[in-house]
Amino acid sequence: MSAVTEVSEGPTTSAAIPPPRRSRTLPITMGAVAVLLAFVPFVDVHVPGLFGGELSSPGVLQILAVGLVFAGVAMSYDLILGYTGMLSLGHALYFALGLYGTNLLMRLFELSYAAAVPIALVGSFVLAVVLGSVALRVRGVAFAMVTLAFAEAFHVFVEADPVGITGGEEGLSLDTAYVPDILTGVVNTRVVYWLALAFAVLTFAICRQAVASRAGRVFQAIRENEDRVEMLGLRPFNFKLLSFALSAVLASAGGAVYLLLVRGATPGSASSVFTLNLIIMVVLGGLGRLWGAALGGLVFGYLQLRLPAVARSGVFDPLPDWLEGPLTEPLFILGTLFVILVMFAPGGLASLPARLGIKRGGG
Repeated sequence: MSAVTEVSEGPTTSAAIPPPRRSRTLPITMGAVAVLLAFVPFVDVHVPGLFGGELSSPGVLQILAVGLVFAGVAMSYDLILGYTGMLSLGHALYFALGLYGTNLLMRLFELSYAAAVPIALVGSFVLAVVLGSVALRVRGVAFAMVTLAFAEAFHVFVEADPVGITGGEEGLSLDTAYVPDILTGVVNTRVVYWLALAFAVLTFAICRQAVASRAGRVFQAIRENEDRVEMLGLRPFNFKLLSFALSAVLASAGGAVYLLLVRGATPGSASSVFTLNLIIMVVLGGLGRLWGAALGGLVFGYLQLRLPAVARSGVFDPLPDWLEGPLTEPLFILGTLFVILVMFAPGGLASLPARLGIKRGGG
């Protein structure tokens, strides 16, 4: 069924666009998963092969927290790519703004972390509206290139550090003097983990509500056929800008949480490589499925941090040199997994239940 229906007569409004089918069990399932994840810091169990220590250990919680942040940022990116059909190659810009913006507000203006984060998010929203108003004048490849240009300009700025505030190639370390004590130190890793979990859950709730709203129905109609949406009397530009700005703010919030996990900001967070990683997360999990994008982000974050440790453990030493070398490279394993999924499960991890005969709803 087409996302946009023909209207032969009468006023044309967003009511002409049918609502998407929603799963009633998905919120319950995701809520149960969130509750289980919330209890992980209390589980003193070692899972051999998956982690190097007990689930409650700071190292394991750090890995899971990074995965949860990536899950939230991946869902924010799926909002514009999977639901609105806009390929942005500059989403890293807003994630980096959350990192650098929060850090600089604390360092330069001596604001607390709690005060710096909302100001950074407001700044990201304003910049997203301004830059989006420019980039959305074009479509397709041209839109992707314009967003890439904006992100790369910021990347060059923070790396070159012409005004001496971003730390250049070395990045900008986190000054813990402005961060609450409960969010600093190894002993408080579980609190930061819960903050990352809260971010992922809140992002899922916001994105799910957004795509289920009238505006969200227009997002999906634009993805299917933007010209037909315009024929219905709607202005696609306004809806695309809304989707773009909301996605940017959520990505910036992820950057603000990520700042606590890595204890600083680096230019790599603003690079095109990070945006490409986001594309991999979303496609890996399942394009146009929020829970799939979340799963893709969580898996990507886990593999990115866990694979180097596995490679250093010597588990691949008995293998021939021609095979041992590639297997010790995380990007090789991630790339191989990505290719396998694209070839045999084009819908990503989210499509596996259906392929296995397990019924699932949308969302």
